[in-house]
Amino acid sequence: MSNQMNKDRVKAAIEVLLAEVGEDPTRDGLARTPDRVAKALEFLTSGYEQDLDAVMNDALFSVDYSEMVIVKDIDFYSLCEHHLLPFFGKCHIAYLPRGRVVGLSKISRLVDVFSRRLQIQERLTNQIAEMISEKLNPLGVGVVVEATHLCMLMRGVEKQNSFALTSAMLGSFRENSRTRMEFLELLKLRGDMRSALDPARVPEESSEGALK
Repeated sequence: MSNQMNKDRVKAAIEVLLAEVGEDPTRDGLARTPDRVAKALEFLTSGYEQDLDAVMNDALFSVDYSEMVIVKDIDFYSLCEHHLLPFFGKCHIAYLPRGRVVGLSKISRLVDVFSRRLQIQERLTNQIAEMISEKLNPLGVGVVVEATHLCMLMRGVEKQNSFALTSAMLGSFRENSRTRMEFLELLKLRGDMRSALDPARVPEESSEGALK
């Protein structure tokens, strides 16, 4: 899907929208709003123009490694296609290599490509899993996405503490419960691991000189 945005048409549409909600599009505070919105939308939907092959193919490596690879806490921001309101959160991805791995930064880039489109969380989760499966042909892929949706917080049910959790499990992550549970258990450990690896967290010395 192409995203060759006509900014003049977008700005004209925003001017109409401002007028329809009862505002004066020409007043000082709003005079440049149509241009700002057009630029923001161009960035927030830039995933339509990204070449997924270019993102992934130059960072695929043949490696003799068969243990689980996990990239956790990938921040993402997207626009809900139902109300054009943001939803945002974290994405956690794991795969079991079958002779090939991808550069870790490319996994985050892949999340950006799919999140910078008009989305629903369920499709976003599946697209990420399916693309990793297609490009790496791993033994299995697991993706978990947790997100807060402003369409729930700001309108409708107005549930301020709610969030949505979705998952996609392919290959061994779907077929083997032990693999799936290992992934989910490792996600639970993220707080403990961060604490253990924090360089600012050093043992305290007691008055007797021994470490507490």
